[in-house]
Amino acid sequence: MRINMYKIYQMDTKQLENPYVFQKYYQEVTDSRRQKVDSFRMMKDKKLSLAAGVLLNQGLKEQGLLAEKEKIVEGENGKPYLPGNRRVYFNISHSEERAIAVFSDAEAGCDIEYVKNFPGLGLAERFFCPEEYRYILKQEEKSQAAAFYRLWTLKESFLKASGFGLKLPLNQFCISLEGEIQVKQQVNRKKYYLEEWRDGEYQIAVCLEQPLQSISRRGLKSYVQAQQFQPFSETGHE
Repeated sequence: MRINMYKIYQMDTKQLENPYVFQKYYQEVTDSRRQKVDSFRMMKDKKLSLAAGVLLNQGLKEQGLLAEKEKIVEGENGKPYLPGNRRVYFNISHSEERAIAVFSDAEAGCDIEYVKNFPGLGLAERFFCPEEYRYILKQEEKSQAAAFYRLWTLKESFLKASGFGLKLPLNQFCISLEGEIQVKQQVNRKKYYLEEWRDGEYQIAVCLEQPLQSISRRGLKSYVQAQQFQPFSETGHE
């Protein structure tokens, strides 16, 4: 199956600091999403959960689906999907003040991480395979944090696309950054395709089960009077 397009949506949760904007989006998401938002105690987590719901709504809408009419369930390892629908696949991730969602016509996974200080070689050695650990060691000290988060997001996106989730330890497969990005794994016979990019202070990765033919990256601005979502960027490969 050839991918015609996959889309990345992103939303900055800073806009949800405005109570009016938060309430408007809150009223538009599904009952189940509102329950998730309400289950969090910290406002930061509430905003991230709400942003994820907004992106999910928008992605489904553009596929001709209504979130409130679609039953979203979680697989054995926690991956959300639409039962009985084999043409729309999606995944969601969030970090710090940013939420993202990927929609595709093949199994997909995404991950976003806020790039902080390097968590340390000890953590990398513990969770990464030897090849990945050596890759980080080869980097200059100032570049090791970026290398760590590149690998971390790529590995997480693979775990989510494949459906393995936390069932597969991070050090049981390897991501090669030499030339074309590849995942080296022997847990199934499928080939996966990965893409990554840096967006300001965030590192983002996408993994799909089919070749990456084209991409659309879309951001969502705050609520407007017309009650429509305003794209602030939509670009091709960078």
